Amino acid sequence: MQNSSSSSGLDLHFAGRRSTLYARRGLVASSQPLATQAGLTVLMQGGTAADAAIATAATLAVTEPGSTGIGGDCFALYYEARTRTVSALNGSGRAPAALDFEAVQRAGLFTASDQPMAKPYHALTITVPGAVAGWCDLLARFGALPLRDVLASAIHHAEVGFPVAPLTALAWARGAERQLRHARGGQALLIGDRAPRAGEVFRNPGYARALRAIADGGAPAYYTGAIAKAVAATVQAAGGVLTEDDLAAHRSTWETPLSVTYRGQHIWECPPNGQGLTALLALNLLEGFDLKGLDPLGTERWHLLIEALRLAFADSRHYVADPAFFKAPLAELLSRGYAAERRALIDPRKATVDPKRGTPTSSSGTVYLCVVDGAGNACSFINSNYMGFGTGIVPEGWGFPLQNRGHNFSLDHEHPNALAPGKRPYHTIIPGLITRADGSLWGPFGVMGGFMQPQGHVQVASALFDDGLDPQSALDRLRFCIEPTLAGGVVSLEAGLPDALVHGLARLGHPIVPDIAGDARGLFGRGQIIERRPDGVLCGGSDPRADGLALGW
Repeated sequence: MQNSSSSSGLDLHFAGRRSTLYARRGLVASSQPLATQAGLTVLMQGGTAADAAIATAATLAVTEPGSTGIGGDCFALYYEARTRTVSALNGSGRAPAALDFEAVQRAGLFTASDQPMAKPYHALTITVPGAVAGWCDLLARFGALPLRDVLASAIHHAEVGFPVAPLTALAWARGAERQLRHARGGQALLIGDRAPRAGEVFRNPGYARALRAIADGGAPAYYTGAIAKAVAATVQAAGGVLTEDDLAAHRSTWETPLSVTYRGQHIWECPPNGQGLTALLALNLLEGFDLKGLDPLGTERWHLLIEALRLAFADSRHYVADPAFFKAPLAELLSRGYAAERRALIDPRKATVDPKRGTPTSSSGTVYLCVVDGAGNACSFINSNYMGFGTGIVPEGWGFPLQNRGHNFSLDHEHPNALAPGKRPYHTIIPGLITRADGSLWGPFGVMGGFMQPQGHVQVASALFDDGLDPQSALDRLRFCIEPTLAGGVVSLEAGLPDALVHGLARLGHPIVPDIAGDARGLFGRGQIIERRPDGVLCGGSDPRADGLALGW
């Protein structure tokens, strides 16, 4: 075991706790105060949960450009109160038509079939950004306000500037060193050769220009206009293959969401190519254990949570792929019978650090935000560049970085997630939503952060429904994080956990890294939760591991 802590002077002891926020007419929760305020303003102007979600997401794109933006992708779950239905929007982009194994080999980015591209920030990792189309499609179906009103706050903050929040400043500094100083156009997101400091005002006129164009012209302004021309030219100049035709061909898709029942509640996730399946597989396994009777911070419960997630990842890392190329046996994977088979593999006396995937019988950097409006509609929304600023490549004159989602493709020709032209990659970003047995809304929830996301969903769901915690308390609870892409299943543990738990997990054979502290707590995700009680009162929480908050009216 080794100790790990923050690399900066900003320490997060979690000595204080936020209270759950209560409201009746609408509530927004996000990782940045100005973005939360933007969403709430739209609600107060008569907007729906969809309008407020996009207002919040667009403002986050400006105020947290390392995590999100119009150079990335999005996913959403939307609960429509009138019909009591849940819809899933897939706003992820596809590989360019010229991105194939040969292109990767010619660029010297192939190392082994079980490894991704050798350089995670190379221009060949850029897939078509799907966010803007996703924003517009969500609003077309569920919005009520003009796009220019929805984007007004984001445009304002980009144009006149905004003071950078503390944790955002730390992430920005890491991105400056890792990507922006070296990437084509990355200097547009720096002040000189450095990132903006906490409290320093940052202006982004290029981003304001892009958002104004989208406000006036909708998605076509991004995918077929001057922005598309700049994106394609910049990517190609940096060694990528994305073209204007790739951008013009992009479309979002509406999908049938997946769900399982956990402690009487219906937990909803987007289907593949997102990894929400991981959370549902793990919850299905945990449904067979009496977690309520176990110490919430005890070795026995955490061992079960970790082992369930390891088994879930063993399956999802194989079965999550673009459904247009590979039809995963989703019904069988989420069946009670398959859960029972996999549950039997959990040994209460020792860890299984490298479980194998099952074979069911077939009959086959990120921001998360959530909104509930006064009518009871809810939006669970996630938008991401992937690895903080993505590639760091910024189209000249437009102020936003381009994602590196293509790094998540497999270079194994036989893998369901194998790289192919026009294919969507395995996606880590997942919004979650909960409904009650009668179909009424419980609320949206999510925890952002790479492969931590399904783990955060499971740990938060257990806190809510095994222990009855309120949204803020569930988010405050200390967490673990498995790194599923590393051999040996290393488990990182947040600082402040009981010594008995830390040593107990080690005795069971879990390879652990304890005492993750300070701003390094971001490893454990940044979540938001809103519960809508049967009496209509809204209860919101926002993760203390981020700069944000929940606001309502």
